[in-house]
Amino acid sequence: MSRAAVPGLPSRHPIGEQLPALYAEDDFAQRFTSGLDTVLAPVFATLDNLPAYLDPRVTPEDFLAWLASWVGGADDPRHPLALRRSATVRAMELHRRRGTAGGLAEALRLVLGVGADVVGGGAAAWSRTAGAALPPAPAAEVLIRVWPERTPDVDADRVRELVRDLCPVHTAWRVEVLPGPPADDGR
Repeated sequence: MSRAAVPGLPSRHPIGEQLPALYAEDDFAQRFTSGLDTVLAPVFATLDNLPAYLDPRVTPEDFLAWLASWVGGADDPRHPLALRRSATVRAMELHRRRGTAGGLAEALRLVLGVGADVVGGGAAAWSRTAGAALPPAPAAEVLIRVWPERTPDVDADRVRELVRDLCPVHTAWRVEVLPGPPADDGR
């Protein structure tokens, strides 16, 4: 529903009542301004409710994608509305954790509704002691294992698309789709 097409919405600030006394009894002026009131009533209603429009938990569905874009959130209208709202609410937190294994797993859970386990660190190694030998090289790629959590199945293409957007560009990664959470292997 469009906010501009609310039939019978009264104006909280009728223009006719704000005219000088000379026009208060003028029938044409009152009819003319009541037509303007009809046009302006949705604008006033929107402005009166502006805090609700800026809260992703209650904003109108058609405004949610725009609001998500303001905070750099990933919004996909193919997802359930509750999942989209949750991802938009947590978008700023996800930005702080972007590029980390925990941030990627959380983004996959929030945006796509899948469980995720991220293994590997993208082939970075260092030593705290100057001149010491480097530790053994870590895996050259990040393994992202996903499984259905809030959805009956996993769309691997959408997972890859999100991982491509969120992983650092220099990181090699691979996605595995599992039927359920992996068994705890002692890591």
